[in-house]
Amino acid sequence: MKARTQVVISMAAVAVVLAGCVTYDAKPVLYPVASPVNPPFIAHVMCIGEANAMYSEAAQQYKLRAQMTGDYDSAEAEALSRDAARRQYDACASSEGYRAVYERSGSP
Repeated sequence: MKARTQVVISMAAVAVVLAGCVTYDAKPVLYPVASPVNPPFIAHVMCIGEANAMYSEAAQQYKLRAQMTGDYDSAEAEALSRDAARRQYDACASSEGYRAVYERSGSP
C-alpha cells in the first residue's frame, strides 16, 4: 500500500472519530414526528456535527466572559457547554423531522 493511500485512510479514520466528539450517557432514539427527509442515522450524524460546533462555541463564549469578570469555573464551563450542545442537537433533530428521546439513566 502506498504511503499516500495510508495517509488518506488515516485521515478518514480521524474524521470519523472526531465526528462523534459529543457523547451522551445514552444515545438518543430519533422518532419521526413529521415527514423526515433524511433517515435517522444521517440526521444523527448531521446533528452531532452541529452539537460539536455549539459545544466549542459555548466553551469559547464562557471563556471570554470569564476573562471579563475574572471568575472561571471549569465544571460550570463544562456543564454549560454540554447543555448548549444538547439543546443544539435537539433543535437540529427537530428541524430534521425527528424527536430525540433519551433513555433515563437510573430508571428500572
